[in-house]
Parts: sequence; C-alpha cells; structure tokens
Amino acid sequence: MNFRGRHREIAALDAMWRGPDSVFLPVYGRRRVGKSEMTVHFMEKKPGIYFVGKRAPGETQITEFLETAARALNEPLLAQARVSGWREALDLVVKRHTGKQKLILALDEFQWMAEGATELPSVIQELWDRHWAKSGRVMLILCGSYLGFMEREVLGKKSPLFGRRTGQILLRPFNHLEAAEFHPRWSVIDHAKAYAICGGIPMYLLAFDEKLSIEQNIIARVLDEISVLFREPEFLLREELRDLMPYHAVLMALAQGKTAPAQLSSTTGIDVRGLNYHLSTLVDLGYIQRRYPLTEDKPGVRTVRYVLDDPFLRFWFRFLFPHQSTLRLLGPKQGFTEIIKPELDAYFGRCFERLCRECLPMIYQAEGVRAAFECGEYWDKSTQIDVVGVRQDGWTDLGECKWKDITSIKPLADELEAKIPLYPNKRNATISRRLFVRSIKSSTKLPGVRVHTLKDLYALKSPP
Repeated sequence: MNFRGRHREIAALDAMWRGPDSVFLPVYGRRRVGKSEMTVHFMEKKPGIYFVGKRAPGETQITEFLETAARALNEPLLAQARVSGWREALDLVVKRHTGKQKLILALDEFQWMAEGATELPSVIQELWDRHWAKSGRVMLILCGSYLGFMEREVLGKKSPLFGRRTGQILLRPFNHLEAAEFHPRWSVIDHAKAYAICGGIPMYLLAFDEKLSIEQNIIARVLDEISVLFREPEFLLREELRDLMPYHAVLMALAQGKTAPAQLSSTTGIDVRGLNYHLSTLVDLGYIQRRYPLTEDKPGVRTVRYVLDDPFLRFWFRFLFPHQSTLRLLGPKQGFTEIIKPELDAYFGRCFERLCRECLPMIYQAEGVRAAFECGEYWDKSTQIDVVGVRQDGWTDLGECKWKDITSIKPLADELEAKIPLYPNKRNATISRRLFVRSIKSSTKLPGVRVHTLKDLYALKSPP
C-alpha cells in the first residue's frame, strides 16, 4: 500500500534529520490519523530504531526494545544485554550507533511506555540534557495518540521534558481536499458524502472503493459484518479505554444531537461529575470537542456544547450502534434501505455545515484576508447561525448552509437576513453575508451576498 499525503510534514522531518543539530520532536494526534505510518515512511533507508510501546511492565518493554535495537543496528549482542532500567538501555543503544548519519530513535505509543515506567520522561530529560542535545547525532521522536497525555506529560510546563523539544507535529486528519485525492474519479458530491462518513482518516478513506457508489460502500464496507469498519469504533475505543459502557452511552447521545451537559446527563443517566470525567477523556483522545457560540466576547462556561468531532464515530453511533440487532436481522442491503437511507440526506446536511466552517479559512486565504480571525457558529435560545467568522479587520461573516440544489438564492438570503439582528454585534462590525449551497441553477446575484457552491469549496487551495 502506497503512503499518501503528509508531504509538508515529511519534508520538515527530512530537513531536521539532515540538519547539524540533534532533534527532539513530539509527534501527536488522535488514533488512526497516520502518525505511525508517517514515521515509518520517513525512516525508510535511514539509520533508526522504531519501537512501539504497549500496556506491559517496564521490564518487558525494555527487553523488547533491546531486541528491536539489535535487529535495527545489526548488533546482536544488544539483545543479550542486561540493564537496570530505561536509562541504561537507551544510553547503551545510542552509543552503539557509530555511523556518520544521525540516529533516529522513534518511540511510538509513548503514553503506554510511560504508563509502564513512570520515570521514563525524567530519564529522557537527563539523557537529552547531558548527552544527546549537544552531540548532533540523535533525532528523538516521541509519538502518542492520547492528546491530553502528550500535551501534559511531554509539552506541558510540569513535565520534565518541558522546553526540550526542538519542534512538534500535531498531525491532524486530512482536510476535504486531501481526502478527495483518495478517490479522484468521484464527483464533488460523492467526495463530500465520503468526507461526511470517513472524515480525513486514511484508514477509513482507503476502505472505501472508488468503483462503488457511496451507498454501495456503506453497504459493503460499513454494514457488512466481515468488513473492517463494521466494528471499528469498538476496537478503537478498547485501545484506550477499559469500561466502554458509559462512553458508548455518551457517544450515542452526542450522535443523536444531544450537546448540552444537562441533555447528556439526562439521556445517559450519568451524573454530572461522572459525565465531566467521560467528556474530558474523550476530548483528550481527540474524538469530541467543546464548542461555544462565537462572538467577539469571551465565551461563558454555561454556553458550552460538546460535539462528536470524528465523522465516522458520529455516523456509526448514529446509525449502527443503536440498531445493531435489527441490522444483523435485516442484513446490509435491507438494513441500509430501512434504517439509514431515509435519514441519510438530512445527516449529510448537518455534515455540510461542518464542512463549510472548515472551508472558511481557505475562503479567506483565496480572498486575500490578512487579518486574524476565528471561525465557528453561533446559537442562543432564539436562533442558530451555521457559519460565523469574527475577523480583526472590523468585519464579521455570517453564513447559512443548505445541502440542496437550489434554483433561487433569495429565500435562503432572506432566512439569513432575519437572523442577522439576533447576532450580538457589540463592536458594530460590518456584517458580510455568505450562503453555502450544494449547487445553484440560477446565475442571479444579490448585492452584498456571496454564494459558495460545493464545487467552489472543492476548488479552494489547502493552507500552505
């Protein structure tokens, strides 16, 4: 399988490796985003050791690390070495490298390594400060999928490793343009539908077959019990969590549109204290996000909403998890027809709103907007505005989204116009009006209203 994308990150890694100085680089991001594949691809034909941590005692991991290093460096005696801990093991391996090129030491699933040996961050700090930083011969890469752990224990001020990094890579899912490259023959509508289901996760995009329609892919690649995606969320969550039941309840409630803490507590039956713990854990894993209504003011704690940020988890917990018994009874084809298809277009409509918010920074880039900005949405008890862009040049963009092929923009423009007075524009910013639609058959324009079709969104350029 050919490695795809990540050209900017690979180029940066290569430049660091070829440079004169030692490198200490945390690489982190949610699970399945492609950190391991990127690291392994970068390390091809370079001297290095790639070691994957696991939930096991520190002594077991040290033994496996030495065996891995022995094979990578062609130093069989390393596998037989007797060491007293991680400090001695790491120091021994690095000193055995006698080549002229920089040694890459990539420690993947670092959160599990540290779980089995809590002293490991301090050990690495000592080795870096005393030996590796000044040598110019080591490229240390720490990979982790638990975002909260990596931010606290590697990048955080209280970490022994704080201030040592020479760079960092937060690997995010592919954007809609990069995701479209996985299936270049599809239409923009099919690209958007696939992105609504798979997001920008390489494994999920690769599971979809370009020779099949979106509906056929859902039936064959998601609903079929032997397909790789049928139980993917269960396996994904088991890799990080132990008691899955409360997390399943929270994720299903989020997928059903319950976003406020009170709604979630009532729907799941989990008390507020326990709910906050589960929500924070899912945020740390990168699967859900906190959202606030976007204005120029600082958001209030009481306005927080939680959203299921991972598209495939959102799709799976919306359509598969609540109906597992029925889907098994009906089979993939009939299950799709009876359970998923009637609500699929409305589901794509909500995902289209998310896509439009993601595209706003690219639109600003295309329009030459140079001011700082924030993008999001706005809601209160009386209104919901799909797209909001608060810019520091005295402008605020408000947008309305419709996953439809429309013949006239005026009804949609009127709908947005009715919401504008309800938006709290305390700084008296100039309001720019934007409409986002799947397509439009009329070429009629309205003064002061910018229209963006799905085709326009897929003609944008990714940020540099």
